[in-house]
Amino acid sequence: MTSAELPSLLLVEDDAVLGPLIAELLDPDYRVQLVTNGRDGLHQGLTGSWDVMIVDRGLPAMDGIALITALRSKGIATPILILTALGDPDEKVRGLDAGANDYVTKPFDAGELAARLRALTRSFPPPAPAPVAIGDWELDPTQRSVRSVYGQTVPLTAKEGQLLAALAAEPDRVFTRDELLAACFHASEQPGVIDTYVHHLRRKISKAVIRTVHGLGYQIGDAHE
Repeated sequence: MTSAELPSLLLVEDDAVLGPLIAELLDPDYRVQLVTNGRDGLHQGLTGSWDVMIVDRGLPAMDGIALITALRSKGIATPILILTALGDPDEKVRGLDAGANDYVTKPFDAGELAARLRALTRSFPPPAPAPVAIGDWELDPTQRSVRSVYGQTVPLTAKEGQLLAALAAEPDRVFTRDELLAACFHASEQPGVIDTYVHHLRRKISKAVIRTVHGLGYQIGDAHE
């Protein structure tokens, strides 16, 4: 992974020794920007694009709670971890209520800090789309294929799969060519490309897989042989 591909991290820490130390610790896994007061932290938080932030509680110019409150009031949803020597439970509650996502006290364990940051920046793949029944057939969007109840499997191209999935998502709806073009194809394509792909799908699966609604467009069919 190149440095440009690393997640970005804003570190707001005024300790002249600890700030650079944390930045060096996290540098292999993040693009770290270190600022040393709350006012600069607010400016960077509002104008930059960050995957995660670490904010000290006791900052000059604007303390950490005020900084987080200001960021959240401006709609900044970036995950924020408070890193502070204030470990009293009431202080933790104040920080979390202000909009922080996590709270780590100093002195801290480097491994735990790294793990908490990973948890804040972790993304989960969306669930795979469920197969869709089309008469005696089943469309599997993930495998890009349709399978009959008799075990026959027909592979689809990417565009064929998208077109069939768009129609099957709203089985009672009649789609115009322009609607299907916008949903499945590049804007530079002509509406006639829809007719071409409908023809391909009918040949591959069944003439009944897509209904022509004259004067309007197309609708998913029942695909019975």
